[in-house]
Amino acid sequence: MFVMKPENKIHDQEILDIKEKLELMHSDIKRMMENSNQEYLNLMMANLKKDFLNCITGYVSEDVESCLERGMVEKCSMRDTCKSKFTDLLQSNTTLMTHDAVPEGDITEVKDTLNKMREGAPFEKCEACFSEVYDIFDKQMKFMRSLHVHSTNDEKKKDISKISDEIMVKEVLEPLSNKQRIQILKSMASQTKTFSSLSEITGLKGGNLLFHIQKLLDTNMILQRHERGDYMITEKGYKLLMLLTEVNELLGDINPLTLTQ
Repeated sequence: MFVMKPENKIHDQEILDIKEKLELMHSDIKRMMENSNQEYLNLMMANLKKDFLNCITGYVSEDVESCLERGMVEKCSMRDTCKSKFTDLLQSNTTLMTHDAVPEGDITEVKDTLNKMREGAPFEKCEACFSEVYDIFDKQMKFMRSLHVHSTNDEKKKDISKISDEIMVKEVLEPLSNKQRIQILKSMASQTKTFSSLSEITGLKGGNLLFHIQKLLDTNMILQRHERGDYMITEKGYKLLMLLTEVNELLGDINPLTLTQ
């Protein structure tokens, strides 16, 4: 009968300890690389968006100057004064394009200021100048809508009518109507996850966990890198997760007492 020597047992245990430490180091390095890649991607996208908006606002600013110079009445003692005021107003409107979202109140404030200036115009020929200013303003509004930073109430109503009930339930509401699935999406917001780590997060095992993972896979909210590989969130899943964040903030702003009235 073969008996393992004590020194061999110690040697084997040391090897196991080293392997365990190496696995932990590998996991840490992998997690760091994944986080770094995500941060780099976010930084790159933010810089691209910034450069794009700078180009757009630069073009719009030049357009304001050239259109006012060309469209305003030339022989008028108030031309320089009015042009300066128009430029300031329209350029302030241009800066709104760099925002993620432009509230309707900000646009209304610009409109009200412009309307008051028009009401106080001293000459009939002022109408030609204001006509040019309103054309520029409308052009700026089109840019904002194309950038998806502003939409009118009428446009929002039209968007609501385009919602597909069947697709919305199948692709969004039904997959997200489960606590564990939301936990899975949240855990993948900044890094990939293994099956075992998702099991720890959700408290589910085996087939039960696989059922919920498959729901998210089928609706393209997450994907698996390769067979038996880690799971990661998709662009669709991330956008829906951000939407849930906004809904959560909205629910926090609602007074529960008003719901019973």
